[in-house]
Amino acid sequence: MSQEKVPVLIVGGGLAGLSAAVFLAHHGVKATLVERHPGTSTHPKARAINPRTMELYRAVGMEERVKAGRSPISGNTDLVHVETLAGNERVRMPNASIEDISRISPAQWTLIDQNQLEPILRKRAEEVGVDLRFHTRLDAATEDAEGITATLTDTATGTSSTLRAAYVVAADGSRSPVRELLGIGAHGRGTLTNLVSFFFDADLKEALRGRKIIAAYVNNPDVRGTIIPLDNDRKWVINVSFFPDKGQSADDFTPQRCVELVRAAVGVPDLPLTIESVDMPAWDISARVADSFTASRFLIAGDAAHVMPPTGAFGASTGIQDAYNLAWKLGLVLGGKAGPALLDTYDAERRPVAEETVRQAMLRFAVREGKQLKDVAKDLVDETTMTFGYAYPAGAFAGEAPELWTVTEDPDKPSGRPGTRAPHVVVEGAHGPFSTVDLFPVGFTLLTAGPADPWGAAAGAARDLGLMLRVHGIGEGGDYTDAEGTFPQKYGISDGGAVLVRPDGFVAWRSRSGPEGDVGQTVTGLLRQILALD
Repeated sequence: MSQEKVPVLIVGGGLAGLSAAVFLAHHGVKATLVERHPGTSTHPKARAINPRTMELYRAVGMEERVKAGRSPISGNTDLVHVETLAGNERVRMPNASIEDISRISPAQWTLIDQNQLEPILRKRAEEVGVDLRFHTRLDAATEDAEGITATLTDTATGTSSTLRAAYVVAADGSRSPVRELLGIGAHGRGTLTNLVSFFFDADLKEALRGRKIIAAYVNNPDVRGTIIPLDNDRKWVINVSFFPDKGQSADDFTPQRCVELVRAAVGVPDLPLTIESVDMPAWDISARVADSFTASRFLIAGDAAHVMPPTGAFGASTGIQDAYNLAWKLGLVLGGKAGPALLDTYDAERRPVAEETVRQAMLRFAVREGKQLKDVAKDLVDETTMTFGYAYPAGAFAGEAPELWTVTEDPDKPSGRPGTRAPHVVVEGAHGPFSTVDLFPVGFTLLTAGPADPWGAAAGAARDLGLMLRVHGIGEGGDYTDAEGTFPQKYGISDGGAVLVRPDGFVAWRSRSGPEGDVGQTVTGLLRQILALD
């Protein structure tokens, strides 16, 4: 009897899973995605997508779609910690979303609710031929030398089936059944607070006093929670903590109790309001990182790999960036153009970034919970640096002086070293100015300072390995004008030097000066090393 076979099975249809499906299709990989729920999220959940993640959506032609779906609160700038919304403001957090970052990226922060972004991703996945199966649960997965056999159940009909996949991407949430199945543990603080969310309708203009909030963190003796606007008018969601160790549970949230909690959070005892929903499931804020992001043919991504407090708006973007890191590597491995060991670099690269991102989210959460901002300020890394300045300690690149590695670098002073994001530089061609970031969406790219001719043999060397590599000269005598004269400085090279950039826009290698020896032989050796072909 024949058995259905797919290159990649994605488990989980949230932001990370749906993004993985779209990114894999971009690299020519067919995927099947299964999700146990009947559809995409109905809750706002994650609300901000950072500019680095928008660069990724830009690379696959989705930037404008995502921007078109952004939240009505996109112009809001205030992130406040209060006793009550109408009362004292304890802390106003710095917010990167109001900053003009055009010097660093062609993309910007985008405020879009998860329940708006997921349908956009779902539609795109359908357009590019992803096999999406909602109402479908993974019950078992067994691995052998050739691949993985997955047992699936259609939860609407109860029908079971099996499917063969070369690889499984587990993006099945913070309680990941796949991670549990594999016996992969997690470390960190664990559950920080349990919450119930509910929607309400009320006029809060007087309590807001002109502020345009992204979120208001409330902490007083009667309620601990977060007030979040949905439409900047009358529609709101509030996330309220409860404490099982004190005998509290989600069942305590009756409609009348919800009214009392909203009034206590706003600070207006007789506030007129309507509770619109109290039937949403309880959830928790946690801080954990999986002990490993890989287990042979299983690859862990998104909340299955790391969970963190929502303070800082790091969680969703970190998971989507996991998926982008995986997609090009899976594409090359499945296409026979890279060795399977290339996938080991996923854990080496992404897990240290997750560790630091969780740490940063926890520092911000401490302020939300009552700690003074000045007490954590020395350890805080600003959002712009966390967005663009994270660096990989080891992985699919030919490194330089690994003992000098730091977890982040200032994106305003990029080093251009291997393992960091290739910096944004404005260049100009026949059709006007654009960003170097737009040169990287497909294949490898070699950027040269000045004419590309001395490095021309690189493209042929890559073709001999079945790879796409484009060579672009930037600056005098090159293909593109260095509009601001910053390309060599930002990439850490001099005239004649070159930088090899991976399909995910990270630097893989550089030569600070002109080529020495046989360019074709040099590039062949580098690509074989980077792609684990030796």
